Amino acid sequence: MSRGRSLSDPARERRAVQARVGRVLTERLAAVTLLVVDCDGILTDGSLYYGPEGEALKVFDARDGLGLMMLRAGGIARAVLTGRTSPMVARRCRDLGFESIKMARFDKAAALAEICRETGCEAAATLYMGDDVLDLPALAAAGLAVTVPGAPREVRDACALMTEAGGGRGAVREVCDLLLRAHGAFATALAALIEIGPPTRNPGESKT
Repeated sequence: MSRGRSLSDPARERRAVQARVGRVLTERLAAVTLLVVDCDGILTDGSLYYGPEGEALKVFDARDGLGLMMLRAGGIARAVLTGRTSPMVARRCRDLGFESIKMARFDKAAALAEICRETGCEAAATLYMGDDVLDLPALAAAGLAVTVPGAPREVRDACALMTEAGGGRGAVREVCDLLLRAHGAFATALAALIEIGPPTRNPGESKT
């Protein structure tokens, strides 16, 4: 048995989440099997960097990336759903082994339904992270809605949880940690990630 597994205490992990968000929300987090995230404002801080040829750069948080890889190791599916098209987003999500990538989609409720079909996850067991009004239909369709500080009031009002960290600055990692601890799987997911290493197979382009 690995050191990470020997230190695993699922009950303690769940208690830590319950102390933060309460019993009911902890139970809802424990039921999640799919995390779907918007890109701009969630995976990034929402800044758009343009050069002479158009969008030139997106900045991602490495801590978010580790959390998303731990979710994969813990058996929770991941997807991105964004209204913009960006090769950089596609590359980042492929590098992290995302199960589904949806870009250039403003019809976010319909796109979320497609993601659920592709991953075999129910909408009721899906957590959606969004930060603006285009996300409202997906936030309403998902079983659990989460946003970040700075989101418009109507978005905050539609969500069960607002992260402490901002988008692109650890918000996704915060949610990944809450999910894994609510499942009682943080230590085992970390140990599994160390054993399996980074993703070796990426989802097909047909899912974009």
